Amino acid sequence: MIVTLIVACEIGFWVLLAAGLALRYVARMPRTSVGVLLCEPLLEVVLFVVTAMDLKNGAEPDWKHGLAAVYIGFSVGLGHSTVTWVDARVAHRFAGGPPPVKPPRYGAARAAHEWRTAARWILACAVALALLQGAVWYVGADGNIGSLRMWQQKMLFVIGLNLVIALSYTLFPKKAPALDR
Repeated sequence: MIVTLIVACEIGFWVLLAAGLALRYVARMPRTSVGVLLCEPLLEVVLFVVTAMDLKNGAEPDWKHGLAAVYIGFSVGLGHSTVTWVDARVAHRFAGGPPPVKPPRYGAARAAHEWRTAARWILACAVALALLQGAVWYVGADGNIGSLRMWQQKMLFVIGLNLVIALSYTLFPKKAPALDR
C-alpha cells in the first residue's frame, strides 16, 4: 500500500504541476495557479500520515517505509527547484517568456552553481535522515529497523557524493576555452 501511495503522490505532483501551469499560462489565472501549486505539499503530508499509521498499526518497518521518508525528503529539498525549472521552460515555450537561464559553464560561477545544487540535495537527504531517525525512534529498539538504517546509509552516501562533486568544481574549475585570434 505504501508503494502505491508513493507512486500516486508522484503522479499527483506532476498532475498538480501541469494543472497549475495550465491555469497560469493557458487560462491566465495566476492566483488560482498558485493555489493549485500550493496543494502539492499536501501529498507529502498524506504520505507521512499514512506511513506513520501503518507503523502504528504494527507493520514491520521495511524498505517501503524508508522509501516514503526518502520521497518526502526529496520533495522538500528538490520540489521547489523542480517546479521553478519546469515553470521557466513552460513560460518560454508556451507563453513567450524569456529563455531559461542556463547554468554557468566555467570557473567560480560554475562552482557556486554546483554548491547550490549540492545544498538542495543535502537538504533533501537531511529531511529524509530526520524522518528515518524519527521512524527508528517510533518503532523502538525492539523492532526490525535494519531497512531504515540502510536508507540512512544511502542518504549519507548521497550527501557525500554531492559534497565531492561540488568540491571538485571548486578545486578543479573548468576553464573557458581560449579564443583563437
